[in-house]
Amino acid sequence: MIDFQTNPDQYRHWRLEIDGPIANLTMDVDEKGGIFEGYELKMNSYDLGVDIELYDAVQRLRFEHPCVKTVVMRSGKDRIFCAGANIRMLGKASHCHKVNFCKFTNETRNAIEDASASSGQKYLCAVSGAAAGGGYELALAADHIMLIDDRSSSVALPETPLLAVLPGTGGLTRVTDKRKVRRDRADVFCSIEEGIKGRRAVEWRLVDEIAPKSKWQERVDARAQELAKSSTRPDQANGVKLNKLTREVAGDAISYPNVRIEIDRALGRADITVQGPTAEPPTSAEQANKLGVAFWPLALARELDDAILHLRTNESEIGLLVFHTEGDPATVMAHDRLLENEKDHWFINETRHYLKRVFKRIDVTSRSLIALIEPGSCYAGTLAELAFAADRSIMLDGTFEGDNRSPATVSLSPLNFAAYPMSNDLTRLATRFLGEPHSVKAAKERMGETLDAGSADELGLVTFVYDDLDWDDEVRIMMEERASFSPDALTGMEANLRFAGPETMETKIFGRLTAWQNWIFQRPNAVGKDGALSRYGSGVQPTFDKRRV
Repeated sequence: MIDFQTNPDQYRHWRLEIDGPIANLTMDVDEKGGIFEGYELKMNSYDLGVDIELYDAVQRLRFEHPCVKTVVMRSGKDRIFCAGANIRMLGKASHCHKVNFCKFTNETRNAIEDASASSGQKYLCAVSGAAAGGGYELALAADHIMLIDDRSSSVALPETPLLAVLPGTGGLTRVTDKRKVRRDRADVFCSIEEGIKGRRAVEWRLVDEIAPKSKWQERVDARAQELAKSSTRPDQANGVKLNKLTREVAGDAISYPNVRIEIDRALGRADITVQGPTAEPPTSAEQANKLGVAFWPLALARELDDAILHLRTNESEIGLLVFHTEGDPATVMAHDRLLENEKDHWFINETRHYLKRVFKRIDVTSRSLIALIEPGSCYAGTLAELAFAADRSIMLDGTFEGDNRSPATVSLSPLNFAAYPMSNDLTRLATRFLGEPHSVKAAKERMGETLDAGSADELGLVTFVYDDLDWDDEVRIMMEERASFSPDALTGMEANLRFAGPETMETKIFGRLTAWQNWIFQRPNAVGKDGALSRYGSGVQPTFDKRRV
């Protein structure tokens, strides 16, 4: 089982050092530290294990070090920044692992960009040596890229000519959409193995500045301080230690304090039950800050994040995720009021954006998502996002015979209309009602109300409403039908339907790029016995099927 939990004391590939408002995040990959056997992580290349540590560091910088204003990413090795994803690992990995690996690295790069955009924690990438493929893609996530001008250091995206694949971590998209490199220059850049150095890299906007070796450290330090001055991070604040999650695994059940997973392997289904808060929220942001990881919205975000990553990576044959919620909707709404009223406090801001990123991770997870809204559930405010993220939401009208729990309801808070945008920069409700803006307005007018099945159906907030006589049969038929479809076709269908509306850099990465890379990773030109990934390093040129498809 691949575990996504780690901490700086366990890092094998990164060093995190804090110096006042500046943090140094140094990549120094242990060649013998691969997550699987059969390859060495030479030349600061990386695999999923390296990126799990990076994701952990990014999270800790946001929560544990609120006064850090600039993060400097650099290499701990001579003459190499990062050679990108390890080619031997890619050649040996299953198709499923390759795709999930690329998806997770994309989400981690997006988290770096979100730290800057949403929290004011700026990233500076100091490239000394070659930054190739995923190494340059890591640099592309930063706000500012510096390249040492020593006649050998360069940036490159050589995947197409070298490996017959694409830069899988958003490189193509960030070059054109983020750095606004001219299309013809981007075509040249992505078609050569040797990369681009020095002044040309600046002229083509591949990096922001160069500095000679004699003044390198001085220039990096000065730029880091300059970026820190533009940061909105607080000068004084108490960080929150991200302690290890409490997680129990018993057979096909996984339990956290606020999230439970029950896997039915015969049906290819995992039921995910989210527990609402059992106590009223703290009275202020400062009190929430003191609660730290015990603050329910943060605890929920961490547990749900780990649960989704586990299912996505370790349970590839579980194709259906069914969401349930339990608890008191009023208590969820009370927490939402705190998250809304205190959103300018650094800790509340970070918690909101963490929830946002977790919901985005659910959006791009290639599983069918169903939400069941039943008696005793609490699809209210923040937790209602689970129903809106689902491909279908099914609600019971009334109660089951002999069930003394309260009837199923849905409640909306201000957070549903602004706090948790999808990758298309629209809220899930705005995406749901893309052709019906009046429906968003109608839902907003009912904000704060406890909506029964009839009202939720009238407002278009659920897919179907059934009474207790039809519930079992209708839900069973729907689940069985879903399980009978091709998983490949479902993945393509769901990914296309979930992101209606405007295209953004994120939707291009997770939709257009991921779909192409998914396909290319199965083509013999890349992974066949005579393909580029298979023959890499052998001295034998790959043999390509020249037909364009």
